[in-house]
Amino acid sequence: MQAMNRPHEEIVQANGVDLCVESFGDPDDPAILLIMGSSASMDWWEDEFCERLAAGPRFVIRYDQRDTGRSVSYEPGAPRYAFEDLVADAVGLLDTFSLASAHLVAISMGGAIAQLVALDHPDRVASLTLISTGPASPGPDDPDLPTMSEETVARFAEAPEPDWSDRAAVIDHTVHLARVSAGSVPPFDEAAFRGLAGRVFDRTVNIASTMRNHNAIDGGDRWRNRLGELSMPTLVVHGTEDPVVPYGNGIALANEIPGAELLTLEGTGHELPRAVWDVVVPAILEHTAKPARG
Repeated sequence: MQAMNRPHEEIVQANGVDLCVESFGDPDDPAILLIMGSSASMDWWEDEFCERLAAGPRFVIRYDQRDTGRSVSYEPGAPRYAFEDLVADAVGLLDTFSLASAHLVAISMGGAIAQLVALDHPDRVASLTLISTGPASPGPDDPDLPTMSEETVARFAEAPEPDWSDRAAVIDHTVHLARVSAGSVPPFDEAAFRGLAGRVFDRTVNIASTMRNHNAIDGGDRWRNRLGELSMPTLVVHGTEDPVVPYGNGIALANEIPGAELLTLEGTGHELPRAVWDVVVPAILEHTAKPARG
């Protein structure tokens, strides 16, 4: 496919804070809001992935959450916001773009944000696509859901925090975290990932805040018991080798949201690698073409 011109980044006001956004495609097409996970800027929604969705045709919006990329940043370890503010930010972006509703496509922590947007503002959500996430809410681990193994925890801990001002060290650290998160299919593409990690470092206001602050915020109230309220079309996408949010979480999420469909990615980890785009992009386009439930 022919590549689109790279969209222009802009800083917009949403929910009273400055957020950096980019959009792809025609604003008259059905809108998709991409919501990234913890400690991750919008760069992790790679350009070509966004372009493929926009060719759907869809109007695709990606953004830097607070403390990522070029959006508002707070002192490392001292975020002045809670999880509910990240939820309100997503709704605020719909207002900024004058969108009555949008299809939410979200990964990991972004999937939790999308669930709460859909529960608290159902009229603003045309559909949900929840990737590498689960029904777990704040509080103790739910005993029926698989959690990160001790081996995975130990592997993450093998790389201590780097000097956040050292570009090469931060890239090495990011690559280590991604390698631990990856599955076996496809094999981890270190060269490509290093390039992307370098771009993230170069356009991030404060990488130390990025890596610390989302883990320090108040998660708010539990919501798993409310998932039966959701009535919009929902697609759950999950890799069978996800070491961070194990596959059983995706199964539970699909079972607990009425009418949800489960797309299983064999051998995929806590990631959205290029090798699965030929499956995932058409699935999202098909899903977002479905009429809203009555």
